Amino acid sequence: QVQLVESGGGLVQSGGSLRLSCAASGRTFNTYAMGWFRQAPGKEREFVAAINWNGGSSVYADSVKGRFTISRDKAKNTVYLQMNSLKPEDTAVYYCTASRTYSDYRPASWGQGTQVTVSS
Repeated sequence: QVQLVESGGGLVQSGGSLRLSCAASGRTFNTYAMGWFRQAPGKEREFVAAINWNGGSSVYADSVKGRFTISRDKAKNTVYLQMNSLKPEDTAVYYCTASRTYSDYRPASWGQGTQVTVSS
């Protein structure tokens, strides 16, 4: 199983940017698809973005398409979420996840979450 630790959350003004990082442990990291979910207060957890095992394909929720970019560095066992043009509605706890499949993305591992707060 892959262990995941997120970092990079914080408070930012509307229109600003943040980059989240997720450090993964485990020799099988490079065989997993990776993704991000988020949960806002009072709302259900929702999918944000995912990237396949070699970084060649990615998919995004419509709400973040064109603003967020997911990437991975296999040498560093790290996946990133670059978030630009942030909006107050992006405020949530962001979770890094790992899935054995990309086309049918089902998290097998979750990080502890990192808080992102966007002020208006």
